[in-house]
Amino acid sequence: MHDDRSLVEGRLKRVLDERIRPAVYPESVPLDIAVWTAPGEPVPVEEGLAGPAEPIAAGDRWGAPWGTSWFRVSGTVPERWAGRTVEALLDLGFDENMPGFQCEGLVYRPDGTPVKGLNPRNQWVRIGAPVAGGEEVLLHIEAASNPVILDYHPFLPTTLGDKATAGTEPQYTLARMDLAVFDETVWQLVQDLEVLGELMAELPVDGARRWEILRAISGALDAVDLQDVNGTAAAARERLAGVLATPAPSTAHRISAVGHAHIDSAWLWPLRETVRKVARTTANMTALLEDEPEFVFAMSQAQQFAWIKEHRPEVYAKVKKAVAEGRFVPAGGMWVESDTNMPGSEAMARQFVHGKRFFLDEFGIENDEAWLPDTFGFAAGLPQIIKAAGSKWLLTQKISWSKINKFPHHTFRWEGIDGTRIFTHFPPVDTYNCAMTGAQIAHAARNFKEKGVARHSLAPTGWGDGGGGTTREMVAKAARLRGLEGSATVEWETPGAFFAKAEAEYPNPPVWVGELYLELHRATLTSQAKTKQGNRRSEHLLREAELWAATAAVRTGAPYPYERLDRIWKTVLLHQFHDILPGSSIAWVHREAARTYAGVAEELNEIIDGAQRALAGDPAGSTTLLFNSAPHARGGVAAGGAGPATGGGGAEVLPREDGGYVLSNGLLEVEIDARGLVVSVYDISAERETVAPGEAANLLQIHPDFPNQWDAWDVDEFYRNTVTDLTGLDELTPVEGTDAASVRLVRTFGASKVTQLLTLAPGVKRLDIDTEVDWHETEKFLKAAFPLDVHAERYASETQFGHVYRATHTNTSWEAAKFEACNHRFVHLEEPGWGVALVNDSTYGHDVTRTVRTSDAGTTTTVRVSLLRAPRFPDPETDQGVHRFRHALAPGASIGDAVREGYRINLPERAVTGDTEVAPLVTVDNDAVVVSALKLADDGSGDLVVRLYESTGGRAKVRVGLGFEATGLEATDLLERPLRDAGPVEGEERPETRERPELTDGAVRLSLRPFELITLRLTRG
Repeated sequence: MHDDRSLVEGRLKRVLDERIRPAVYPESVPLDIAVWTAPGEPVPVEEGLAGPAEPIAAGDRWGAPWGTSWFRVSGTVPERWAGRTVEALLDLGFDENMPGFQCEGLVYRPDGTPVKGLNPRNQWVRIGAPVAGGEEVLLHIEAASNPVILDYHPFLPTTLGDKATAGTEPQYTLARMDLAVFDETVWQLVQDLEVLGELMAELPVDGARRWEILRAISGALDAVDLQDVNGTAAAARERLAGVLATPAPSTAHRISAVGHAHIDSAWLWPLRETVRKVARTTANMTALLEDEPEFVFAMSQAQQFAWIKEHRPEVYAKVKKAVAEGRFVPAGGMWVESDTNMPGSEAMARQFVHGKRFFLDEFGIENDEAWLPDTFGFAAGLPQIIKAAGSKWLLTQKISWSKINKFPHHTFRWEGIDGTRIFTHFPPVDTYNCAMTGAQIAHAARNFKEKGVARHSLAPTGWGDGGGGTTREMVAKAARLRGLEGSATVEWETPGAFFAKAEAEYPNPPVWVGELYLELHRATLTSQAKTKQGNRRSEHLLREAELWAATAAVRTGAPYPYERLDRIWKTVLLHQFHDILPGSSIAWVHREAARTYAGVAEELNEIIDGAQRALAGDPAGSTTLLFNSAPHARGGVAAGGAGPATGGGGAEVLPREDGGYVLSNGLLEVEIDARGLVVSVYDISAERETVAPGEAANLLQIHPDFPNQWDAWDVDEFYRNTVTDLTGLDELTPVEGTDAASVRLVRTFGASKVTQLLTLAPGVKRLDIDTEVDWHETEKFLKAAFPLDVHAERYASETQFGHVYRATHTNTSWEAAKFEACNHRFVHLEEPGWGVALVNDSTYGHDVTRTVRTSDAGTTTTVRVSLLRAPRFPDPETDQGVHRFRHALAPGASIGDAVREGYRINLPERAVTGDTEVAPLVTVDNDAVVVSALKLADDGSGDLVVRLYESTGGRAKVRVGLGFEATGLEATDLLERPLRDAGPVEGEERPETRERPELTDGAVRLSLRPFELITLRLTRG
């Protein structure tokens, strides 16, 4: 037989495009259209419905950037359509290739009841099936004219990302607004042909099944009368029935389809628009659930449920009903789909606390899975947090975006820094926007790495990023793929049902140890420095507020601000969303975030000040009390306590022979040369130099920064090829009038200016570096380099509840790929017996490299902290303006010292005048054990909650002393629920069980594994 594949395939495409798809709506009549444009921000529904609408017609322009237009469409169903299915086709001017990225609408009835959302892949509203004829139709559309930021030529700088700079030019041309007859038989034929055509293209050319489908399609096209598609569609479908009925074998790959609409809580749109995106999508999905009995939809992010509850209660009522039926599934158990690299320990824990508690309170649902399809890599402390929140599974897809190394598993156990293992799945479909195309389903089956030992994978199905969700076309395709020869089988299932099956069939999968590093989007650790700084400072202010409010409540009976802290935590958690904290959102988002963080700081400082004044006693007292919020004693003040500071020693600034200055305090001697560079940091007791021979530390370096794509997200390795050392000096002067030894230096470069204060305080082995940058560069990357005379093959970076080790070398492509990585408060490297810590108050990105000394071939190690970038997309003004950073170099530091110094720089003492010293509520007798949170229980019971963890990576015995009367003790999960039966420690081979803690003589004695976190709940007497 002659090979006529290309002939039939070409015929199928043209007949579908030009004859069959247009015949889905064989008759139509135009609707009358009027519009009212709301001034300013979106208005309540009742105001939009009542707005003074004026006529508008298809072909007219509408919609200034970020505006809201209320369309009113009206008409009459023709009498001749009686008995037929009729739909309204409402095209706001959509580009079908941009679902979620352009204009959208929410349709209402005249009484304000929401009907469904409109987007480029979902433009229809059912009027009747069947209609009687003569019905009057009146619908209202709340249409958002969101501008297209990410266009066909992506990453072009645009001012459209901020309402203040976007202008008023209309963005869209109103298209079809019609009543139309819907021919379901033709629509079903379209689905038949698309499924078979797409499957055929994926099958081997020499396989019989491909040719069987080809012949069936050819026969179906023969049965179609191109002049009467509607009259012959049924006959064409009959020609396809046989090939559609051929079942898949039992060995076929099995896909659990989960209805999904990944909605970024902010990205190329502001937070207020996400509120409406969620309403549109959930209105669509609840309607689809009513029409499709097998369909299941899952939505993560408790914040998005809370938005609907607050802003669209009518939609929320439908959501709650569908949740109760088990078909609309709250997934993930987190407040938002957050970044997981940068949030601190407590913030990462609270993502689960607030997310899971919302789902429990609202729906009575406990999530077993963490759901993070789009997060930019996963910190190694996360498995323990997931387990401590009462969950046991993780889903993500993003690691498939890695550019250098292909991850070796799709289903595996992920082991965190403490040994906790979490059953994890990466969908091999390689997208969180699966549309049920043949190519996607075939790719999932081919790509699945566990062939031969497992057969189940998951496909998040529906348009996402900007929302939209699953369409009726996707549901129809899934129905045909439920058991179709040549394809993986598809079944709608909840995430929990999938994970239960996957874990049961593959009980002993391979184990991946350590972070899940995304080999892409590394620059998100640095972009939008003010957002990152706002996050870090908010986290530590929340620690202080909880600590002192709880202490004041116990010591003085002061009221504890439960509701305020709950609200502020949720605000901070929202801004950890994986396009806000990483700095990859439009200008509007980050300008708004700056205002929000300022408000958060003001309110938290008010709470802290009130609690400390209540504790300090008489403000007319003669004592200046220092409140120490850090988890370690300092200045003679206990951790979590307040008292007069004690100090000693001195520091001096001396001129240096060859220019510059020497700072000395008896512990360190720091030489700053005439260029203002640190050329020596000598540890006097260790008789050890810190700075690599012939090198200079605190060296500012600038690189060109123009990645191949994803400007705010990416830094490509070639940026290192060109570097400029900033050694020009405008000013170098000693600072007088303080106990510390300090010098001030000023540099200018390009259009920018840097002012630094280098300080050696009395009695400490630490060089403090305060940096102010007035930054006005474009597409540049600013770093500060610290070449250290340390031979180290690995270094430690702080992460949640511990630290992770990374190689300093690039032996493998996996190590080479980590050329920019994340740390929290410190980076630490050491040789046996001596180490160095570099700590910070608000930066995350860094790189570490090794160099061989020319003099004696000894190895040195350079740590560079990333300070600022200047990408132009999606915010063309990224990072412009004044920034302030604090870093400190601590020679001779152990890992424990690094932990201590990291907390110190982020939690400065507060001075309050009073007459009453404050004893800590809780003390620990082992510095390796850190109290990460001290607060009153969220349920308002007055119980005290203490969370602590082992911070150095070793085993630790600790006595937790209580500075108050306690009558009861429970170890709890993160949600402060008792762990009644602590069974075998998951991830450890030893069979022992963890002992339940006991309260004896006003103290609790604990034995902690490396990096283990424990939450204690204490009942007050």
